[in-house]
Amino acid sequence: MAQANPNVASDGPTAALTALAAETTYADLDEAARHAVRRHALDTIGACIAGADQPVTRIAESVLAEFAGAATVPVPGSPRRTDALTAAYLTGAAGHGLEVDDGARSASTHPGVVVLPPLLAALPLGAYDGKRLLAAIAVGYEVALRVGEGIHPASRRRGFHNTSVAGVFGAAAAVGALRGLDAGRMEQAFGIAASSAAGLFAFLHGGGEIKRLHPGHAAREGLLAALLAERGMTGPVGVLEVRDGVFAAFSDAKDRAGLDAAPAARGGWAVTRCYVKPYACCRHLHAAIDAVRDIVLTEKIAAEDIAAVEVGTYAIAADHAHTGWADMASAQLSFPFVLANAMLGNDLGLADFGDAARADARRHALCAKVRIATDADCDADYPAKRAAKVRLTTTAGAAHERYVPEPYGAPANPMSDAALKAKFRGLADPILGADKAARVEEMVWAMADIGDATILTDALAAD
Repeated sequence: MAQANPNVASDGPTAALTALAAETTYADLDEAARHAVRRHALDTIGACIAGADQPVTRIAESVLAEFAGAATVPVPGSPRRTDALTAAYLTGAAGHGLEVDDGARSASTHPGVVVLPPLLAALPLGAYDGKRLLAAIAVGYEVALRVGEGIHPASRRRGFHNTSVAGVFGAAAAVGALRGLDAGRMEQAFGIAASSAAGLFAFLHGGGEIKRLHPGHAAREGLLAALLAERGMTGPVGVLEVRDGVFAAFSDAKDRAGLDAAPAARGGWAVTRCYVKPYACCRHLHAAIDAVRDIVLTEKIAAEDIAAVEVGTYAIAADHAHTGWADMASAQLSFPFVLANAMLGNDLGLADFGDAARADARRHALCAKVRIATDADCDADYPAKRAAKVRLTTTAGAAHERYVPEPYGAPANPMSDAALKAKFRGLADPILGADKAARVEEMVWAMADIGDATILTDALAAD
């Protein structure tokens, strides 16, 4: 039986996405996409810098340091340099490690931490200007979201973490676009990357810090897939839709019409549809946080005067109702604990999940007042909306209700550029210092004007 030419792209969604990834240039992006890329690049870089020295990143670094190659690539937020694959892994893990990274509701994916880390690691491997980097970021977001949308929500209900499952394709596409892979080689990169698509949600029930490493895995494996394809390694063509491929493995039969359409036919580039997190915790919990904070701050209700907080939301969010807060990773996924912070009117920054906060008896008492249930309407609206209905009752018997269909930070309810920059500086200043962080912010905002993009990677390294 004759074998198909591995360098000829297939027909179907895989071919459409690989062609888009291979052919997109800066000129193809509208101003909304260019602006969104700068916003999400800055937000993701801040997350990576802030997470560079967290315990999970240090553990991974200590293991990988024993096997790393030539130490030439900077690791954002760290004084160390390492090889490109290790840098991509550590940066991806760091970016997701503090639960402050961006995301996409439609794909249930955190695209920034699978797209930016492999690109930053790949910049020292060639000569690329800022326009090329900007276009590669847009491509990575586009592919990560489309693959995520093609498998969600069935993949999540099966227990898979879309960030690492879909993210490996976004990483491969972004690096392939940066390095100029043609459509055939890009399809090989997808085929190779598919065998590294992985990540389970078991941590939500069994605990552990492994979730934080999932984007590192996707970033490294996507970078490796693109480099292997560039050298001639082959994988299955049509890997998304082929028998025993990605859609069959991670999803149910569904209508994927439009998955391969041009960005303009899908309402614009995918990066413009991503959210930025205002709170350092799981996005599924943000609508309820918004509601509780609005009630207590608007109505001026003291935490000790709250008798009960009842939340109705979609089933996947409600799964977080019984997550504890013994460690920071669990606390950031715990519905009772985040709402205890919200009842106190807190900003839900990183300090609200630290050791002192988790040991706080006042928060513990407030956790006991939280009741979470699946609401039929909210569940029917998911994943089109991440909604929550909240009823807060005071000890005096007053009841206050809020419905939040889309939490703060979403494209329909966005953080301003000023708020996003303030978030970046809050994450980056303690690591890089105020002056260096300000220069990084300026570089990212002027990305299209950079002649040699490696000046950005050098600027991200801590002294």
